[in-house]
Amino acid sequence: MSDTKQVPDSVHAEGVDASSPPSLSTGAATSWWTVGPGWGEFRSEPLSDPAEGEAAVRTLWTGISRGTESLIARGSVPTSERERMRAPFQDGDFPFPVKYGYLNVGVVENGPSAMRGRTVFSLFPHQSRFVAPVDALVPVPAGVPARRAVLAGAVETAVNVLWDAAPAVGDRVVIVGAGMIGCSVARLAAGIPGSDVSVVDVDPSKRAVVEGLGARFVRAPDAGHGAVDPIRADVVIEASGNGAGLQFALRVAPTDGEVVVASWYGGRAVPLELGGDFHSRRLTIRSSQVGAVASSRRSRRTTRERLTLALGLLEDPAFDLLLGATSSWRRLPEITAALADGTAGELCQTIDWSAG
Repeated sequence: MSDTKQVPDSVHAEGVDASSPPSLSTGAATSWWTVGPGWGEFRSEPLSDPAEGEAAVRTLWTGISRGTESLIARGSVPTSERERMRAPFQDGDFPFPVKYGYLNVGVVENGPSAMRGRTVFSLFPHQSRFVAPVDALVPVPAGVPARRAVLAGAVETAVNVLWDAAPAVGDRVVIVGAGMIGCSVARLAAGIPGSDVSVVDVDPSKRAVVEGLGARFVRAPDAGHGAVDPIRADVVIEASGNGAGLQFALRVAPTDGEVVVASWYGGRAVPLELGGDFHSRRLTIRSSQVGAVASSRRSRRTTRERLTLALGLLEDPAFDLLLGATSSWRRLPEITAALADGTAGELCQTIDWSAG
């Protein structure tokens, strides 16, 4: 991302100077608020000492969930979804101003003795320090580097998608879309014995990442690329975030099969052609959403258990392929602008909250 991108003067609002490190005192924290389409401001927020059942956490890393946070940066959360879209520790209301984010890895500085010094993952926004209930902090396994742990949200979503799609031993799994979610699904699906996993995307530059995750890359047709060879599929998952990707997923789905839709389109209309053989092949379109545990597991698994599972799966170093650029917290103004105008990278950008 260019260092010359212009950002509004308001990034220095509320007395926080972006040339200085986040507050290192226990009495204040630096947080990032999106206050308009593509722009925001740093705010200084008071911190209280943790009460019983709480812990004080110093943030090490936060991650950018590109698909969702692009909608936030543009102010594009549909009115009907504003309550359902609230992050657990969000402040403010959609569209603006709002303190948002849910990929936070930090270290416990104060709280129960068993937690002190532990690296933890939480669904907390972009903020240098915070106090949260202990129950909202999930320990990061010793075998998972702190930066990689920001991928817990993507891997947790992938777990839920696979619980919904239910691929079996030897299945041919086709994933449309090689973004963070599609690639996370691919890595987990590739671990099913005998599976044959293909990831379809219009961007050939994603081939190396997909193949590094143990899947086969298939270039989807676009204006400059002709039809692809027939793809045989038992399970089809759409994670492209694009209506054309969903249409392609229907095209490759097996007769009597279904397409599990992991994408969320916000307020965008998604036109589909449901003529032709859609009815004669008796196809089904089914949604998957991480806000609730998949129905096949809901009576037996909690969201915390699902997140703990995802963090354990991140001991696999192959997931490092999904980590994009690292930027200082100071560059959040530029990053927010890029999210809003569609120029942000597709891999998980990590935000470094260290004082250096």
